[in-house]
Amino acid sequence: MAVNSSKSPEKPSGMRRQPRQARSQERVDRILDVAEQMFVTEGYNATTTNAIAARAKVPIGSLYQFFPDKGAIVQALAIRYTEELHQMFVELNTSESGNLPLSTYVDRVIDATDRFFADRPGYYAIFMQAQWTMPELEAIENAADAKLIQDCAVSLSQRRSDLQPADCEAIAFVLVKAIGTLLWLSLSQEQIFRQRLVSETKRLTLSYLQSYFPDDAI
Repeated sequence: MAVNSSKSPEKPSGMRRQPRQARSQERVDRILDVAEQMFVTEGYNATTTNAIAARAKVPIGSLYQFFPDKGAIVQALAIRYTEELHQMFVELNTSESGNLPLSTYVDRVIDATDRFFADRPGYYAIFMQAQWTMPELEAIENAADAKLIQDCAVSLSQRRSDLQPADCEAIAFVLVKAIGTLLWLSLSQEQIFRQRLVSETKRLTLSYLQSYFPDDAI
């Protein structure tokens, strides 16, 4: 997860053009699915656009219609991951979630985020392989975090209406960066210790939120 505190730029895509028809979208999705699998199993450096096209059963010319190079495919995958993560957060933060006890809300958010990472091993594997050679990935992560922070701030304001917007934004920034970074770092650990880190992330998050929402039931 991005931890840069600078203002996020507009989200880049890296794509040469966006698919306009359902058939083109299906082809792009197939290219991304195959590339994701190959980046995980064979490594980013060892995977070529020719190999991706062959495995996806599309002409190499069709791949280049949408993706000028392998880096553009990685950027598109990163955007797909972050959009799915944002959609998960939106589904968790309904109007009803504001009435949940803090402990229940924290459990749901952190468990869902942990499952998201676990179900998408390509997210961590691809980012760790390509991040140092592709600064565009940081821009994508920063833009995604900015959107999550904005939505989290709105959710916090609904839970406690007397909080100032600046307070909600600051709390949301801490939550998104802390939870995201801790769970991201946990992915490189052995399973038993990883689960311990998930529990510790819950403990840290709940204690922090209770300092602002002391009247919420545990």
